[in-house]
Amino acid sequence: MKVAALTPSRYEAWDAFVDRHPSGRIYQKTVWKAIFEQAFGRKTLYYYAEDEAGEIQGVLPLVHFHTFIAGKQLISLPYVNYGGPIFKHELAAELLMTKMRELLEATNSDVVEIRYDQPQAFDLPVKENKVTFYLRLPDSADALLKSFKAKVRSQIKRPTKEGMYAQIGHINLLNDFYHVFCRNMRHLGTPVYSKKIFQVILNLLPEQTHIVVVYSKDRLPVAAAFLMGYKQTMEIPWASSLRKYNRYSPNMLLYWEALKLAIEKGYKVFDFGRGTREGGTYRFKKQWGGDEIQLYWYYLLGPNGQLPQVNKENPKFERAIKIWQKLPLWFTNLAGPPIVRNIP
Repeated sequence: MKVAALTPSRYEAWDAFVDRHPSGRIYQKTVWKAIFEQAFGRKTLYYYAEDEAGEIQGVLPLVHFHTFIAGKQLISLPYVNYGGPIFKHELAAELLMTKMRELLEATNSDVVEIRYDQPQAFDLPVKENKVTFYLRLPDSADALLKSFKAKVRSQIKRPTKEGMYAQIGHINLLNDFYHVFCRNMRHLGTPVYSKKIFQVILNLLPEQTHIVVVYSKDRLPVAAAFLMGYKQTMEIPWASSLRKYNRYSPNMLLYWEALKLAIEKGYKVFDFGRGTREGGTYRFKKQWGGDEIQLYWYYLLGPNGQLPQVNKENPKFERAIKIWQKLPLWFTNLAGPPIVRNIP
């Protein structure tokens, strides 16, 4: 068995391996290699282990960071909740782990970060401060609605009583999605992704992606979500709502429409996306009745490596967040994308 760098001639075999593997995620497929390179401008390092017959037995997708904000890291995979090498057996895992150590040294990086939603048999430091929720979906929206508590059903109905309504689409709703998204990110004190990133994802994954937007009675976008489906799961990696309309609960209608769409498309699980345990988004997601899923981020450290602390909970970013929240929107939309592409 040997390890080799991924070339275009092996894209199809790589993707087929990810599709077949029970832990395979859409982010591990070669289309996301293109997204990391084209939309985020990052260097990728993709390797696979193959047997003597040329059959792929494991894959290792990595993205390289060497920035002032993130330091020197290799990440599998950044910007998203999951990634990590996947393999069929222990030998392939060992070979890919050896390759990670070689790349750690070759790129002069301090750490390799590996993101999973399942515990792994790695003897490595691990962070367990992030979780998500997986909601098993019934065969009909009516059955799902009946399964909710009365309070949740009432909150879902409230926006429509205020004249709000939802639309489901694709790139035709990108401007309205971004209108909400960039304002919400500024409110959170977080640099915003460029609109181009979402456009690239929509163009490269036209069948797997959707946008849901909730509008006020005055036809203004007030809540929006970006959805992505793969295998039996639909995920909501990005969702936002405008603070001004929170009292009308547009985000409840937003998530309800996303859940209905997932059922209509035949998905069996809805992934609510990651959050910090006991935070505000954690409580919002928990009320839908899904199973809480622990996320595991493992770290392979170099000689001088330390666990990364690039997150909003780090106290040293508190002042920067408060300043960002007060900046004009035109400036945060201009300055945000170059900053956030360097934050994994």
